[in-house]
Amino acid sequence: MSDVPPARRPAGELEAEVLAALWAAREPLTPQDVQTALGRGLARTTVATILARLYDKGTVERTRAGRAYAYTPTVQDRAGLAARRMHIELGREADRSTVLARFVSDLSGEDERLLRELLGDGTGDGDGTGAGADTGGDGPPDGSAGPRGATGPVTP
Repeated sequence: MSDVPPARRPAGELEAEVLAALWAAREPLTPQDVQTALGRGLARTTVATILARLYDKGTVERTRAGRAYAYTPTVQDRAGLAARRMHIELGREADRSTVLARFVSDLSGEDERLLRELLGDGTGDGDGTGAGADTGGDGPPDGSAGPRGATGPVTP
């Protein structure tokens, strides 16, 4: 036998597993339901703590279900979770223009093309949803100066 303690889980691993269980359920789950869905030896109190942390972050909402709470994710999937994290980070800085300019300047050519298409600023037809449709100006669809105003245009 070894005296080496078991390795710690990577940060966020349990939160990701709990969210995956909530997404798969497609209905509100109590901590006990989540514990059952995970199918491993986590204590109910551990699951409840993870759900409380996700609630504090705004990643899940909760409603009373008897003496417990039932939790529902506020994001649809991993992509929605990543988008929420990006939005939170952007909101932490007063100079959003510079943050966005630096973000865009670090994109790969393919990611920049995709972003331009999604914003309606590219040569592609977009996704057909009308979201982010071009307003006819050189700036972003919302009419603001946009992140490129401080650093100049980003070349593909």
